[in-house]
Amino acid sequence: MTGDSPPGRPTPPVALTIAGSDSGGGAGIAADLRTFAAFGVFGTLALTAVTAQDTTGVHAVLALAPALVDAQVDAVLGDFDVRAAKTGMLATLEIVDTIAERARGGGLPPLVVDPVMVSSSGAALLEGDAVAAYLRLLPHALVVTPNLPEAEVLLHHEVASRAAMGDAARALHDLGARYAVVKGGHLGGPDAVDVVFDGEVLVELTAPMVPTANNHGTGCTLSAAIAAALALGHEPLDAIGLAKRYVSAAISAASSWHLGAGRGPLDHLVGWPGWPGQLAGRGEEEERS
Repeated sequence: MTGDSPPGRPTPPVALTIAGSDSGGGAGIAADLRTFAAFGVFGTLALTAVTAQDTTGVHAVLALAPALVDAQVDAVLGDFDVRAAKTGMLATLEIVDTIAERARGGGLPPLVVDPVMVSSSGAALLEGDAVAAYLRLLPHALVVTPNLPEAEVLLHHEVASRAAMGDAARALHDLGARYAVVKGGHLGGPDAVDVVFDGEVLVELTAPMVPTANNHGTGCTLSAAIAAALALGHEPLDAIGLAKRYVSAAISAASSWHLGAGRGPLDHLVGWPGWPGQLAGRGEEEERS
């Protein structure tokens, strides 16, 4: 023995999540950090709110002061080389505006915005005029990832078909987001379809719909996976496609779990370690129009 220490792993890239907690561990900061870890990305965080939450719903929310949220972001960005960031639950209009102001001044890395306004159980997760707040943030987003109810709120009209999803993605791009991802899980059917528009090309990403109630935190997980892939150096469209495959695999892996009495979590560490290379060519069909 030489006494030398074994070589360490290479320094990982860093991503930042700006989001709320989920005491049940299935969504929010917990889901984001596990997703970052699954990609081999080092996760940093700025907590926006504490929730009393489980698989059945959100039972209480306490938002942090916007200045404290901004101080957390400032501390992370001042010490780490953050390659990508994402937002989840921002809780108050003041926090949304704080993040938008920082982004407007060029003070954030490439940003993925998950416009969290209402939980799947119906609990309000952003007070006041959520639409106006997010319309101030979207022009600073590289990627925006609403589900159908969120897209309908942002655009003030129903989104109930693949064609309407395409129109919604175009409209969200027109509002400022460079890449608009409209998630179609609420449509039902044999496939889960997400529609992406990059200003020129409309892409449909499909994966088999998994028959399970364990889908709590899918929106958080998708946006975190996109941010992780961006931090690894993937181009946005590739990052979105890789994130789609990851979420599909994570839902499938946890489909028979029994955690909690309601909608259970995903298996964020599916395929660990090294899964991105294993899944890079699987599962998803792309249709360009």
